[in-house]
Amino acid sequence: MLCFPNAKINLGLNIINKRPDGYHNIETIFYPIPVVDALEITHAETLSFSQTGIKIDTPIEKNLVVKALNLLKKQYKIPDVEIHLLKAIPFGAGLGGGSADAAFMLKLLNDYFNLHISIEKLEELASEIGADCPFFIRNKPVFASGIGNIFEPINLSLKGYYLCLIKPEIMVSTPEAYSKVIPKVPVISLKEIIQRPISEWKQWMVNDFESSVFSKHPEIESIKNLLYRKGAIYAAMSGSGSSVFGLFEEATHLKSLFNGCFVWEGPLT
Repeated sequence: MLCFPNAKINLGLNIINKRPDGYHNIETIFYPIPVVDALEITHAETLSFSQTGIKIDTPIEKNLVVKALNLLKKQYKIPDVEIHLLKAIPFGAGLGGGSADAAFMLKLLNDYFNLHISIEKLEELASEIGADCPFFIRNKPVFASGIGNIFEPINLSLKGYYLCLIKPEIMVSTPEAYSKVIPKVPVISLKEIIQRPISEWKQWMVNDFESSVFSKHPEIESIKNLLYRKGAIYAAMSGSGSSVFGLFEEATHLKSLFNGCFVWEGPLT
């Protein structure tokens, strides 16, 4: 059985305050995008895992897909499977690719073995893997708060717009992204901003990580500025980086401008 885990982008990201547990409360909009991996499982005598595409040097027991399988095995009688992951979503990009793979693995196993696990239970299981992992169970736009783990459905569609996504060969660690951030409550909530015309998002919507990331990696800021010069109606870094996306009213053909970068261009659905 085959499925296609998709990435997400963050439309705005506000860092509200630091929690007693050391984490930060945030507000953001998760929006699914059609940049996908491919994940396949088949019956097997013993567990096996193979991966092609973008190389990830992670021991098998630490791979989130295998973690999802082992998590289900604790509660359900599941035989071993052969797993193959074709990795195409860049990692370290703020796109949630690993979380998407884990969440889709839970859904894939649920369907493959007819486990009849409810959506709510799948979300509960996914939350044990990562804060944003439950988002990919329903895979619909949400307003996320807390540490990015509390979801509120929103009415938002970007269908008809075009996405240009750029991931440079730069890795940004989470501690690095937080290093120069000063938490603050936004003047206008993202829930209100997304009700405004997209042409106004540039004026009101921000990603608080950009200030610290751009100061250390000006190349990422240059990508954002170039997307605006090429006609983006809104552009931003996704999550804590390092990918940058632009929303356009017409199809783009900008790949030649970003040599050495991962580039994805296409319509949003």
